[in-house]
Amino acid sequence: MKNSIQNLSYFTKRLRDNNFIVWKIFDGYNIGDPRKWTILINPGYESVYITCYVNEEVLENYPSFIINDGGIRFNSNIKIKTKSMEVIINELITKGVRMDSTLFKKEDNEK
Repeated sequence: MKNSIQNLSYFTKRLRDNNFIVWKIFDGYNIGDPRKWTILINPGYESVYITCYVNEEVLENYPSFIINDGGIRFNSNIKIKTKSMEVIINELITKGVRMDSTLFKKEDNEK
């Protein structure tokens, strides 16, 4: 499950590899909560929240992702059910989320 889209480290690495700024917001949801983790993409610019949902008691075992930016680029709480990072990345790009956000990027000497 290391290279699974529902794995927080894998998900954030793939976004960072595509030059998005990613902040891990929370990953300690209750065991009975279908939410697994929440991240913030490009804080200060588009400020897009993505929350991963798993085990929603449905036949397909696909994780789903709720994307929310306050209704600016995405309809309120758009839900994408996928096992593909390309689907998520393409959705972000299509909606105008920049891949070159530098506001919160660490300088080379701060790494």
